[in-house]
Amino acid sequence: MRTDRLVALLLLLQRREQVTAAEVARELEISERTARRDLDALAMAGVPVYSVQGRGGGWRLVGGARTDLSGLTAGEARALFLVAGPASAATPAVKAALRKLVQALPEPFRVQAEAAAASLVLDPQRWGSAPVEQRPPPRFLDALQDAVIRGVQVRLGYVDSTGAGTERTVHPLGIVAKGPSWYLVAHTGAGRRTFRIDRVSSADPTGEPVTRPEDFDLARYWREIADEVDRRRTPLEVRAVCAPEALGALRLTFGARLEVGGPTGDGRIEVVLRGHSASTVAGELAGLVAWLEVTGPEEVRGHLASIGAALVERYG
Repeated sequence: MRTDRLVALLLLLQRREQVTAAEVARELEISERTARRDLDALAMAGVPVYSVQGRGGGWRLVGGARTDLSGLTAGEARALFLVAGPASAATPAVKAALRKLVQALPEPFRVQAEAAAASLVLDPQRWGSAPVEQRPPPRFLDALQDAVIRGVQVRLGYVDSTGAGTERTVHPLGIVAKGPSWYLVAHTGAGRRTFRIDRVSSADPTGEPVTRPEDFDLARYWREIADEVDRRRTPLEVRAVCAPEALGALRLTFGARLEVGGPTGDGRIEVVLRGHSASTVAGELAGLVAWLEVTGPEEVRGHLASIGAALVERYG
């Protein structure tokens, strides 16, 4: 990730009057040799950086330049952290580089960049078995995202699932991308609510500051919401015991609908599975009967027996 290091190094030089190779190594968690090589690379690339030799020496920007040499505007700095904040799907290496980079940002950019990092949750799992689809970003996504980061209230027009339109003032708290769908999490006069952004008909910032609970954590809140929706979509609980080697296949099939319990006396593992109905869960489990025994409810066992009888009748 050398590009990330060079950007972080450039911003570090911008923030400090002078740095040594040892300081760069410590800040960026690299060796002094790598730090010197990166400093030389900046100079060779045309960045106005030079070395001061002797006792008290180090590396400086020509003329003490302290402008934003990275070319980042405040909006671009925010965008960096929106795509690689702590709740995103960015790689650990990118997140680590950006944690260093945020310390080197000019102070006016730093606050909004850190706010951007906490304002977005990316949840790649689709709801249930919804088909994979590509959708353009919702019309008011940028405006609502900006309101979250700036911490201002919004006069929100919204059309619900029945087609009824409403208007209310909300306190935006965060944005969530769930598969191809986008949601606004906001505090309202009726409590905390989640709005599908593709149903937003208008979004007008009021300029009034948002009242944000001190203990609010967007990622934790969204996990609670997603778990509750999943429970409603999959109300049936199935109890079973399985061979340890079947856990991988169960996790692949059921994902968050699988709860793993403790071992039984014969070395198998207790599990609880959630599904929409007895017939659908039986269909999902039919290929695992050699490693798994359903203990309840009896309706699921009956469906599995019917599937087995049909297989025997057809294939002998």
